[in-house]
Amino acid sequence: MADIKGEFINIKVSEIAPNPEQPRKFFSGEAQEELTSSIKENGLLQPVVVRPVEGAKVPYMLIAGERRWRSCQAAGLEVIPAKVVEGATEEEAYVLSIAENVNRADMTIMEEAGAYADLKAAGWTPAKIAKQFGKTETHITWRLGLLTLRPEVAEMVDQGQIKNNLAWHIAQLNPANQMVAAMRYVRGDFDSEAEAQHFANGLKMMEQQTSLTNEKAPTAEEQEKQKKAKAKAKDGLGKAEEVLIPLLEELAEKKPEDLAVILGDDLARHLRVVGRLYAKVQMVRNLLSKAQGIQRAMAEEFTKAAVEVQQEAAAAKKTEVAAKPEAKAEKPEAKTADKPQSAGKKAAAKPAPKPAARTATGTRAPARRTPAKTAEAAAK
Repeated sequence: MADIKGEFINIKVSEIAPNPEQPRKFFSGEAQEELTSSIKENGLLQPVVVRPVEGAKVPYMLIAGERRWRSCQAAGLEVIPAKVVEGATEEEAYVLSIAENVNRADMTIMEEAGAYADLKAAGWTPAKIAKQFGKTETHITWRLGLLTLRPEVAEMVDQGQIKNNLAWHIAQLNPANQMVAAMRYVRGDFDSEAEAQHFANGLKMMEQQTSLTNEKAPTAEEQEKQKKAKAKAKDGLGKAEEVLIPLLEELAEKKPEDLAVILGDDLARHLRVVGRLYAKVQMVRNLLSKAQGIQRAMAEEFTKAAVEVQQEAAAAKKTEVAAKPEAKAEKPEAKTADKPQSAGKKAAAKPAPKPAARTATGTRAPARRTPAKTAEAAAK
């Protein structure tokens, strides 16, 4: 590593250029204004760190202190104190830049993850990165795991809408499910961050096609077992509500000095039993929360599948409608081909009935009179 010890020198602000590989990309406007005001009032108290760059338009490049350098420009300073690091390689300069920023509160978690990723790409192991910056290897690994987040979710993390631990759980999901988990958490669908984590884990299980339910319909015997188990659990909760909860509520209403007298020698036993209850309740609550996460993930998967079915049905209907005009176009051709023949036949057939109709009309009068004559003859 290059030696950063040495004398301070004054360098013109215009002779310093920012590092394009600076790990920090986000600079708070409000914080920047505060720093600018402080520099105008007190001057630059902490020098920037630079390295000389041969053949460049600007002789020095920043290693650390870009925010200070920006504020010095805004404050109108022409010359600022700087520490020059001689012989620093690109990698060494980058490591120094990360070291200056990695523990700052205003460096976002995604910027930190990106900085570690650059070092990893340069051949650094998580263990080496952790040792360099005084972090645990788990910390580095978790930060690197955040880089699979889709941009929209990464922005939510940077803005503090999603906390670090939950962000890691969301990062394990595919891009579509990342958006589902993130949006549901941000809009307040969960009572706690732990519930959101359990939901994300449930989605992950669905992605891995973990068998959450039997593929086959349960048998009558299995249904009966499930029914009994549900009834037993319900009965147990009923007993807890009837006996245990009122007892705890009654104890909670007492003052410590009263309990010391009332319980007497039995106080230690009460403390031991309640301690065991507390541990079991915490464990069961965690299990129930995980189960709820899986249940919600299953419901989300079911909804998604239902939407896909609807989309497929709509697409099939659209295809069917698009195919109908072609069928209609063929029918007129068939009718057009038939019409000349039927029209010819009708034209040939029509003249014949007309005379027949007239003849029939001429002979029908005597036919009507014939019954009259017959009646008259019969009368005679």
